[in-house]
Amino acid sequence: MIPTVSLGKSGLKVSVLCLGCMNFGESTSEPDSLAILKAAHEAGVTFWDTADVYSQGRSEEILGKAFRTFGFRDDIVLATKVHGAMGPGPNDRGLSRRHIRAAVEASLRRLQTDYIDLYQMHRYDPTTPLDETLETLDTLTREGKIRYYGTSTFASWQMADAYWRAKMRNWVEPVCEQAPYNLLDRRIENDRAGFLAQAGWGVIAWSPLAGGQLTGKYGQVAAESLPEGSRVARNAMWRQRINRNAAEVSLAFTNLAREHGLSPAQVAIAWVRSRPLVTAPIIGPRTMEQFTDLLPAAELSLPDSLLSALDELVPPGTAVADFHNNAGWQVGHLPGLDDDRTGTA
Repeated sequence: MIPTVSLGKSGLKVSVLCLGCMNFGESTSEPDSLAILKAAHEAGVTFWDTADVYSQGRSEEILGKAFRTFGFRDDIVLATKVHGAMGPGPNDRGLSRRHIRAAVEASLRRLQTDYIDLYQMHRYDPTTPLDETLETLDTLTREGKIRYYGTSTFASWQMADAYWRAKMRNWVEPVCEQAPYNLLDRRIENDRAGFLAQAGWGVIAWSPLAGGQLTGKYGQVAAESLPEGSRVARNAMWRQRINRNAAEVSLAFTNLAREHGLSPAQVAIAWVRSRPLVTAPIIGPRTMEQFTDLLPAAELSLPDSLLSALDELVPPGTAVADFHNNAGWQVGHLPGLDDDRTGTA
């Protein structure tokens, strides 16, 4: 069975791999999604992450069907998110009290459950007073509709602001941040790392495979030859995270992994899992084959020689690809990350 670990300083125990459910209901059919969810439960991957905007609610609906069909809701640490647009109106998005209240009730209905283990602010909302958002999340926690809450892709100052506002007002505090973290973008290791360690928050790492770049499947990432059905081929925002420098690093990475007799995808996941900040990397399989291929990463130990070589490829705290390009709090991009981009965005 997959090992478990505490989510930051909280008492919540989660599996060291988190099952990302973004593909469910979109590129992964409902029957295939249900099969992956059943296999994940059997393997001990019992930390599941979704969001209301994934397939406009279909991902949550499929998880709800799994709970009803298989009856294992209480075994699962269920995480979902709120912020994105779920309708055409101005109050159908963001982190206002009105939208959060409506969104949590809608998520509970789709998920066919009466509580959410971890409710995450999917992005920062500069149009809503943070006190309004935090007070609402505090109330939902005390009502039992959510058990814990956290942030996703927040800047260090935004996380610190939320932490101290909750603490000073005796509200329930956030317990984690979900952030992009992979070998191609290590910027979380800069100032956010210091805050996260000081506050004792857990870190859920999204895109540990760098959108598939670290599997080697994109080759030289020519826009006309992206794998059919891949997230990068379908999504312009993801294509903006590919450039020739990243492609060269990805090729070197896959060669290093294979020289050590290891699967590049498993090494990429195991590398993120081994980072001191990280509670669990998110694996987002599109197929059952991808899911089973990634499972060994839960207990894979990487040799020091490989870890040192990876630090030489992309030094700590640096980046060769931009996985914060939809964060909303960046001013421009790091120099070089916009150069020679091969996508068609």
